[in-house]
Amino acid sequence: MPFWKTKKLAEMTTEEWESLCDNCGQCCLHKLEDEDTGQIAFTRVVCNLIDLDTCRCTRYSERTWLVPECLDLKQHDFAAYNWLPPTCAYRLLSDGEALPSWHPLISKNTASIKKAGASISSYAIKEADVDDLEDHIIGWTD
Repeated sequence: MPFWKTKKLAEMTTEEWESLCDNCGQCCLHKLEDEDTGQIAFTRVVCNLIDLDTCRCTRYSERTWLVPECLDLKQHDFAAYNWLPPTCAYRLLSDGEALPSWHPLISKNTASIKKAGASISSYAIKEADVDDLEDHIIGWTD
């Protein structure tokens, strides 16, 4: 039985935890929160540290030091992961859902992320190229 079906997120080793990340880059998109409703809106604007071809952080081990707003999910005890994209493995597993068929742990193919359209590589723009985040809000479909 795969580890993600037998362990809770908090019980996973660092290696297991890291392997859950599909490198879609969606969590690195800038988000805006409505102060009245608490609703999170994603933008297509991404951190400058992301490589838009691989959707991986170019300074992963230093990211939280270089970008104080960057969260290391493993270092926080979140009650809910609902602010993460709906396809995020951490959110799915936290909600008791299965990993999608295109997830690299299931498909055994890292290219399946782009093929499924889950990668930000086709639409994201770097924050250095943007003046107003509100001009770049996007919607998700579950």
